[in-house]
Amino acid sequence: MSFGGPQWPQQPQDPYRPDPYQDPYQQNQPYTAQTPDWSALAEASAARTRRKRLLLVGGAALATALVGTVIAAAIVSTGKKDDDGANLADTTSGAPELPTDTAKPQPSFSSVAPPPPPNPMDFISSAQKDKAPLSAESLFPGQKLTVGDRVYKKGATASTTTCAAAAEDGLGGVLERNGCERVIRATYERDGVAITVGVALFDTKAAALKAKEQAVGGVTPLAGSGVNGFCQAQTVCLRRANSIGRYAYFTQAGFTSGKKVTKSDGAVFKASDDLGTFAFNQIYARGRAQASAAATAPAGGQ
Repeated sequence: MSFGGPQWPQQPQDPYRPDPYQDPYQQNQPYTAQTPDWSALAEASAARTRRKRLLLVGGAALATALVGTVIAAAIVSTGKKDDDGANLADTTSGAPELPTDTAKPQPSFSSVAPPPPPNPMDFISSAQKDKAPLSAESLFPGQKLTVGDRVYKKGATASTTTCAAAAEDGLGGVLERNGCERVIRATYERDGVAITVGVALFDTKAAALKAKEQAVGGVTPLAGSGVNGFCQAQTVCLRRANSIGRYAYFTQAGFTSGKKVTKSDGAVFKASDDLGTFAFNQIYARGRAQASAAATAPAGGQ
């Protein structure tokens, strides 16, 4: 070690005496080194080692005591005896016990499937079920009909039980032979194209189907209420027939100007499609409403 002066030989330092090195500037003084007490040093080292060992042993004993206390507390909190290993295992199983009280009523489920909902077609296919009121207003409500971007103004309506009076060119005879009970008509008009739709009522589905298959001529055009006459005797119009359930429905479409309808007159065909689809939907909606009422009616009709 250098202090900026001459080097001195290093000697072990006596831990109980002052620094044995003399002042380096007193070079003329003799230096006598003290021999350390090696026995005392050894005893001090052994004492320190014993203290560390006692501390380690004491810490381990304390930790063991704490763990034992925790386990004992767990056993006491569960109400189990601490001398029964099986009881200790039970506290960690986590399996709940099944209830043994079966005195309370348990939920039950029926094995019988619920009946299917009523079919709307059943109600519009037979006079025995089709009992809802029927009129021109219920079948053709409102003052106009909107289909997509096409708006049709409603004209005159009519209802008669003399079915032949609402048909022409042979259709009246077909209706009478198949037991027609009533014909309800309504006329709609858009951009100079007028359409009369007529709904004929029969007792059964089979009778309505025969009337459709045997159809000739057409339903008589119904003018009035803002719609001029159309489809007169000397012109050509588009006639169609169809049926659903115990109803047969017919359309006759043409120009209010008296112009003859040709295959290229798309507006006439589109108007006939719209009114035919509307009649179909209205008849089916009648069956759906009656089926829904039957499904929600109390058992036994009460």
